[in-house]
Amino acid sequence: MMFIDETDFRGVDLNLLVTFEVLMRERHVTHAAHALGVSQSAASAALARLRRLFGDELFVRGRDGMAPTAKAQEIAPRIRWALRELAGVLVEEPVFDPAASTRTFVLAMSDDVEAHVLPRMLRRLQAERLGVSVLVRQSNSHTVEPLLTEGSVDLAVGALPRLAGSLHREELFASGYACLYDGGRLGLGTPLSLAEYLERPHLLVSFDGRRGIVDDLLEARGLRRRIAGSTSHFAGALTPLKTADVLVTLPRHAAEAFAAAAGLTLSEPPIPTPRFTVSMAWTPQRENDPAQRWLRAFVRDSLA
Repeated sequence: MMFIDETDFRGVDLNLLVTFEVLMRERHVTHAAHALGVSQSAASAALARLRRLFGDELFVRGRDGMAPTAKAQEIAPRIRWALRELAGVLVEEPVFDPAASTRTFVLAMSDDVEAHVLPRMLRRLQAERLGVSVLVRQSNSHTVEPLLTEGSVDLAVGALPRLAGSLHREELFASGYACLYDGGRLGLGTPLSLAEYLERPHLLVSFDGRRGIVDDLLEARGLRRRIAGSTSHFAGALTPLKTADVLVTLPRHAAEAFAAAAGLTLSEPPIPTPRFTVSMAWTPQRENDPAQRWLRAFVRDSLA
């Protein structure tokens, strides 16, 4: 443990660190003074004191304002961290009480993820007698990022490989693919053979009605399946599976939920299929909000 000698800080005005942080952002003494709510002469005097304190110019005049020196760039992350830590000590963090709150949290999910995640969340909400509620907005890989960045949803949950790097992300669980069908209706058991898979008509689940990942995998083997119809939603396959002679290939987490709910048969695909990760994602603006932190923990724990 490092012990701090209080005498080290007797000649240091901690407000100087705030001035340094604002100068790093504004790169101009006049602009920094305006942001700090002080006169330009006061900001210049603070910069002079900072230079004496660190024994470095810290900021030098350039064509586009005040450019930070190598020393300033070196200490900037540590000063920023110190200010945030100090703010956490001085400012009491608000507490979010999900039992007392009547807030509705909005989550973006595709319906395959919804089938797996929403029932688990609802069971916990009811078991713990929480006052909050959840609302799911349908999304897919094309729409989820705008929903997040526009602030339309609190959180997105799904297979999210294409999101912008500025968004925060946390992995929740791994999944893969499975075949789903009415074994009694079709006279099929498990595991499904490749011949049976190719012989039977399929219902395709596709956002745009085009071929799916299974078609690419089959084509690589010189094979092709029979597509009887297409739906844009995974839940749209449930009624056809019980009333028509079709089978469907879909994410395993959804297949397990649908099989349990509708008495359907689940089988491993007869060809190797890739695995993928389901994650939750949120914007930097929601990172430290107490209610948002609770929501992320609630989703995480509901899936544990």
